[in-house]
Amino acid sequence: MRTSDFDYALPDELIAQSPAEPRDSCRLLVLDRTTGAIEHRHFFDIIDYLHEGDLLVANETRVLPARLKGTKHAGTSSAEMLLLRRREDEDPLGFVWECLVSPGRRLKPGACVDFFGASAEPVLTGEVLSYVEDSRGGRLVRFQPQNGRTLDQAIHAAGQVPLPPYITSYEGDPEKYQTVYATQEERSAAAPTAGLHFTPELIEALKAKGCAWQCVELEVGLDTFRVVEEEDPEKHIMHTERYHVSQEVVDAVRATKEAGGRVIAVGTTAVRSLESAWEDGELRVKQGATTNLFLRPGSDFHVVDALITNFHVPRSTLMMLVSAFATREHIMTAYTEAINQHYRFLSFGDAMFIQ
Repeated sequence: MRTSDFDYALPDELIAQSPAEPRDSCRLLVLDRTTGAIEHRHFFDIIDYLHEGDLLVANETRVLPARLKGTKHAGTSSAEMLLLRRREDEDPLGFVWECLVSPGRRLKPGACVDFFGASAEPVLTGEVLSYVEDSRGGRLVRFQPQNGRTLDQAIHAAGQVPLPPYITSYEGDPEKYQTVYATQEERSAAAPTAGLHFTPELIEALKAKGCAWQCVELEVGLDTFRVVEEEDPEKHIMHTERYHVSQEVVDAVRATKEAGGRVIAVGTTAVRSLESAWEDGELRVKQGATTNLFLRPGSDFHVVDALITNFHVPRSTLMMLVSAFATREHIMTAYTEAINQHYRFLSFGDAMFIQ
């Protein structure tokens, strides 16, 4: 297995720059992972493929306004930081974060950056403490809110929702980059984008059909922004992400399996949460655990029976995950079909249902 096995040519014009409106009106490619058969539908048709007794498990994480744009202290050089996760191991009070920074050559340990809100006065400052090992552009940064603000208040005053870098022209409502069922507590650097297609009405219709709905939480971090650079995927380092699987989820999965229903993951982050919580032959409760699970061809799936997902970046760990679930051959054929049919790709794009 080589990283190039998961590469494909993605035309720029197929990278979605805005979400579908309404959310569930996007297209849906349905893939039978056993036969490779493909159907073309719309996302609101997902209800036709779900059955009474099925359980959907979604990631309810909410995206932090984690993109901070500022200037180097006492200077005019622009700088940018992307908050990835709090590092309580460095500071129990939560003022130290792991960040991606740009430009890296100017943001060495000791560098300070001022971030501004609506006024000309800085509302937040960040001091680079050290490099993060095995991370291109990664830094540990200590933040200090200004003018009596709490840290969260300062981040909200200065920060922006961090749309992926391939979305270059969207100026609409940033709430469209949040799922309708997201918790109010903001923990992630990116959205679990498979869930963006659900509306409250569609969720209620699924429940009325007899499908159950549960949520896990995985705090989406660094690996969302990375492709696999090593040609040997075994050498790729997955950074850890915090996740939570409740007793309610464990009980719902057990009841669904015992009754002959399917566990359907809404997105790859839900897959990684559920499969990370599988230990010693059973699903276990996890609260604040960390995972660096790297699912790729050859990996086993113990919990998930079907998957709702988007179309992913070439050469990414997510391409490897869906290829592990449905075989590389079926996935690459489906992607070729999607490109030929002019599906919209990546975060704001169309969806797949792999069953």
